[in-house]
Amino acid sequence: MIIHQLRFRFRNETTEEQKAEVLALMRRTAAVDSVSFGTVGRHLGDPEAGYTHAYCVGIADLAALEEYMHDPVHLDGDPRIIPHFERLVIGPDLSDDPDPELGAKIMALHQRKVEMYPEWARQMETIPEVRIA
Repeated sequence: MIIHQLRFRFRNETTEEQKAEVLALMRRTAAVDSVSFGTVGRHLGDPEAGYTHAYCVGIADLAALEEYMHDPVHLDGDPRIIPHFERLVIGPDLSDDPDPELGAKIMALHQRKVEMYPEWARQMETIPEVRIA
């Protein structure tokens, strides 16, 4: 199992209505077939860290992760979600898979997505603060 998590804060100009739409889109993504379980909600960590919300999905294996990354629902939601992020931290992900190369394989899948969808990569660059943990 691969557990993928995001922590984020909305931009100041994002309205409550837009926040609700973004969270609904994220819940829709967390419910695609390649996801074993998912949740979206308030971030309960240290408020001083500056994150208000979190997203977490459990994905069975590397093949399911690749399917998830390219799922039409995921690809459709991202352009409507990304513009609302002020801060985003990706990970740290975790897994019970003993493969010592799993992290590198996941990063290779991410790089492939960047190459396949340059517009997605450009959208990610518009987030003022992004960190991979």
